Amino acid sequence: MRIAIASDHAAIDLKSTLVEYLTGLGHDVQDLGPNSPDSVDYPDYGYKLANAIADGSADRGVALCGSGIGISIAVNRNSACRCALVGEPLSAKLSREHNDANVIAMGARLTGVDMAKACLDAFLTTEFGGDRHARRVAKLSTPA
Repeated sequence: MRIAIASDHAAIDLKSTLVEYLTGLGHDVQDLGPNSPDSVDYPDYGYKLANAIADGSADRGVALCGSGIGISIAVNRNSACRCALVGEPLSAKLSREHNDANVIAMGARLTGVDMAKACLDAFLTTEFGGDRHARRVAKLSTPA
């Protein structure tokens, strides 16, 4: 699977660990930065990640910042993205099964490495349930 991953400075260590983990699982990983611990603005990296999903260069995305909140908001500004903030595997699984999420966000200050890996495993191995959920998901990309 082609996976894009981006973070802010607060999550750079978790991002590095997850890039290695995902690559080890055989995924094609695009690290969209940043590449140093210098302070950056999470919206810039959330937008980069959203663009990779929107233009089709990535199938799924992983967005990381200190809490996961800010970068998830940035990613969701792009109507091609359905980014779910998760902190445990059940939420990651349900984000795929019920919401067809194509990006997950996690907070490096809130989610440990083992839990982040477990969330990724659930996110990447769960298929969208379709059926009754498809109608609802279609509405997510339609202006209110």
